[in-house]
Amino acid sequence: MNLYDNKKYIEDVEYVAKLDLPWNKMADRSILISGATGLIGSFFVDVIMKKNQEGLNCAVYALGRNEDKAKDRFKYCFNDSNFIFVQHDINKPLQTNVVGDIGYVLHLASNTHPMQYSTDPIGTITTNIFGVKYMLDFCVEHRAERFAFASSNEVYGENRGDVEKFDEKYCGYIDSNTMRAGYPESKRCGEALCQAYKKQKELDIVIPRLTRSYGPTLLASDTKALSQFLHKGIHKEDIVLKSAGTQYYSYTYVADAVSGLLTVLLCGESGEAYNISNEKSDIMLKDLAKLIADYAGTKVVFEIPDEIESAGYSKATKARLDGSKLENLGWSAKYDIRSGVERTMDILGEL
Repeated sequence: MNLYDNKKYIEDVEYVAKLDLPWNKMADRSILISGATGLIGSFFVDVIMKKNQEGLNCAVYALGRNEDKAKDRFKYCFNDSNFIFVQHDINKPLQTNVVGDIGYVLHLASNTHPMQYSTDPIGTITTNIFGVKYMLDFCVEHRAERFAFASSNEVYGENRGDVEKFDEKYCGYIDSNTMRAGYPESKRCGEALCQAYKKQKELDIVIPRLTRSYGPTLLASDTKALSQFLHKGIHKEDIVLKSAGTQYYSYTYVADAVSGLLTVLLCGESGEAYNISNEKSDIMLKDLAKLIADYAGTKVVFEIPDEIESAGYSKATKARLDGSKLENLGWSAKYDIRSGVERTMDILGEL
């Protein structure tokens, strides 16, 4: 079964497509999405293509490095006149005759896996910085109406012990003189570039900050802890916890992440950042591992990670985000951590 043939997955896509958002802003327009075959990008594309079936008529320019991968993921719409795949590596300037003036640009592509942080720290930094710059240049050249840079909870660093949750103005501690600092520092730099282009090029920008996202669109290559837990759970294997599990983080199910992105894109104030987060999905890593193990009928086992793998892990132990600013725009999360995890396992277990 393909993901898009799964009843529960279709329900998720339809749920987001039916949200009370100003969809008219995208009617007869276009959107360019980098990272279109990724966990969040692929779901986002599915939502817009669903709206197109209902008459939205929004051209989707889906950026990705691998055309075969895109053909396989989007086989249901690859030949649709409103779906245009653009083969491109974001480490290079985007120069294409396929795209004219553009409506919206959503930049999702990034190195987001701990194994990549540790094995390719240079590539992690350069992709996050040059990738954003090249997309911003494209927006200026093609007169984009709005650019959304998908940033990360990692920009906040480690909790200093003075707050329970990070609002958008919070600045935690990052030891910048470490290899692992490359990811959060480059994300911070990406945000600063957005503000620079807003000031100097008068580009309309918004910055949605994603938490640790998950869902049935997760990739087999994903090395984040939750993704590893889910893959183990789906295959009825013991959940491997590679630490004491006291890390306290915010998580977001993919349907809620995409509804948040759309809310920021269509309703957010220019120049502002918004946390996409709901406290019902805040959980300690050990409790998350147990939740998945219990649902899978297995158990949690402890294992010491090797040096390469551990080098890519986040050093933050408490990183909960305050999503009230986005909720004030009308956004709300549909799934808490338990229902989101169980839904993910149900869908992937049927594929």
